[in-house]
Amino acid sequence: MIALLTRDMRLAMRAGGGFGLGLAFFLIVVVLVPFGVGPQSALLSTIAPGILWLGALLACLLSLDRILALDWEDGSLDLLATSPLPMEGIVSVKALAHWLTTGLPLVLAAPVLGVLLNLPTPGFGWLLASLALGTPALSVIGTFGAALTVGLKRGGLLLSLLVLPLYMPTLIFGAEVARRGAEGLALGTPLALLAGITCGTIALLPFASAAVLRVNLR
Repeated sequence: MIALLTRDMRLAMRAGGGFGLGLAFFLIVVVLVPFGVGPQSALLSTIAPGILWLGALLACLLSLDRILALDWEDGSLDLLATSPLPMEGIVSVKALAHWLTTGLPLVLAAPVLGVLLNLPTPGFGWLLASLALGTPALSVIGTFGAALTVGLKRGGLLLSLLVLPLYMPTLIFGAEVARRGAEGLALGTPLALLAGITCGTIALLPFASAAVLRVNLR
C-alpha cells in the first residue's frame, strides 16, 4: 500500500494535478475577491472564511478527474483489481494520495492567504482546523465521483456536477466553523457535524467506490 501511495503521488505531480495547480487556483481566487467586492476591510473580514473555504473546495475539484483516469487509460486499474490488495484499500490509498498532494497544501496555505482577506486573528487557528478536518472528506467524496465517471470520455464536467452537491454539507459546516471561530462564537455544533461528515465519508464511501469500480471493470 505504501508503494501504491508513493506511485500515485508521483503520478499526481508529473501529470500536473499536484499541489502547484491547486495552490495557483486558490491564490487566484483569493486575489480576485477584493477586486470584485471592493477594498472594504470590514466586508472582507466578514466573508473571508467562506471565500477561503470555497476556494479550497474548487481547488480540490480541479484534480479529481486524475485520481483514476490515468490508471484507467494505461490499464493499471485492471492490474490493481487483480492484485492482493482489496479494492476498498486501493481507493482509500488513492483518496489519501489526492489529499496529500492537493488538500494538505491548501490547508497549509490557507492561513497565509487569509491575510490577504483581512481574516480576524482569532480565525486563523480555526480556519486551519476546519480545513484539516474537512478536506479529507472532499478527497474521499471526490474519489467516489471519480469511480462513478471513470472510463467516460470528457467526464470532467459530469464529475463536477455529481460531486458538488455532495460537497455542500462539508462547505457549509467548514465555513461556519471558521466564521464562528473568527467571531469568537461557540462552534461546538458545526465542528461536531463537520467531524461526523468526515468520519462518515471515510468509513462508508470507500466501499461504495470499490463497488462502483467493480461494476465499471466488468
